[in-house]
Amino acid sequence: MRGLVGTLVLLPAVTACGSDDADLTVYSGRGESLVGPIIEQFEEESGLSVDVRYGNTAEMAAQILDEGSNTPADVFLAQDAGALGEVSSTGAFAPLPADLLDQVDPAYRSADGDWVGLSGRSRVVVYNTDRLTEDELPETVAEFTDPGWEGRIGWAPSNASFQAFVTAMRVLEGEDATRAWLEAMRDNGTQVYENNIAIVDAVANGEVDAGLVNHYYLYPKLEEQPDLPAANKFYGGGDVGALVNVAGAGILAESDATDAATRFVEFLLSDTGQTYFATETSEFPLADGVAQPEGMPELASLTPPSIDLAQLEDLSGTLDLLQETGVL
Repeated sequence: MRGLVGTLVLLPAVTACGSDDADLTVYSGRGESLVGPIIEQFEEESGLSVDVRYGNTAEMAAQILDEGSNTPADVFLAQDAGALGEVSSTGAFAPLPADLLDQVDPAYRSADGDWVGLSGRSRVVVYNTDRLTEDELPETVAEFTDPGWEGRIGWAPSNASFQAFVTAMRVLEGEDATRAWLEAMRDNGTQVYENNIAIVDAVANGEVDAGLVNHYYLYPKLEEQPDLPAANKFYGGGDVGALVNVAGAGILAESDATDAATRFVEFLLSDTGQTYFATETSEFPLADGVAQPEGMPELASLTPPSIDLAQLEDLSGTLDLLQETGVL
C-alpha cells in the first residue's frame, strides 16, 4: 500500500491488547511501555475497556488511511505531529470540543481543531560535562559543521525524532540549506548511532563530546546515576535545534464511540494524565496547572522556532533527502 505522503511501507505487525468488543479502540504509535500504564489507569477510573493496537507511528497512520471508512480505530495516539497532520489532511479526524482544545497552547494543537498535543518533546544537544561547558557549545546547531567539531558529534539519522527535526529544517530554512547542512555534517565525521539512548550513552562514556537528541532520554539515566557526566543544552531564539514537537491524539471521524474517545483524550489532558507524562516519561505537560519534571526548564521559558507542527507531515521528502545525501 501507499503510506504517508506516497511512501511505500509495510503495515506493522500490530500488537493488540484488549478485545474486539472493547468500548474503545486505540491505534497507538507510542510504545506499550510508555503509554500502557496510563491507559490501564483510564480503564480503571472510567470503567471502559480499551483495545490498544501498538505499532510504529508512521505505519499506524498509513494503516488508518488505508482502512479509510472501515477503520476500527476510534483514537490515534501519535508520537509526533507530522503523522497527526498527515491523517488530518485527509479529513479522517473529527473536530475536537473547544473546551478540550483550549487546555493546550495553540502552538501545540491543530489549527483546524482536530488533533491536540498531549506532551511536549524538545530537541536538545546532550554534552559531556567533563569535556565541555555549555558556553563552549556553538550558539546554533548549524555551527556543528565547523571543522573544530569534526568527529565529535553524534546523531541518529534512522530515528523518527531526528527525521522530524530535519523535516522542520526543510520547512523553516528550505531544501537547499538543509541539504547543505546534512552534507557538511556528514563530511565533518558526525558519528552515527542507532537511537537517542545510544547517543546519550556515547556522550556519557566519552565516545563523542555531544549529540543531537530529544530532551527526555537523559533524565532517567541521571536518576540512576546522578554523577553521570552529561547535561542537556536547550537552544532558543527560534533556532531549529530548539524544535518542540508533540505526542498527541485525534479522534477518527468514523468512530462509533465518540463519547468514550473524548473521555479518553480528556483523561490524558487531566492532571492525572499530564502528571504521568511529566513524571514517568520526562516529557513536558501541555495542559495548564501541572508542574514540570524536576531539573527541566519551564516549557513557557523555551523559545522554539515558529512553525505549524502539522507541516512536519512530509516524512517521505525527508527520507529521500537523507538517502540522497548518504546520511541514511
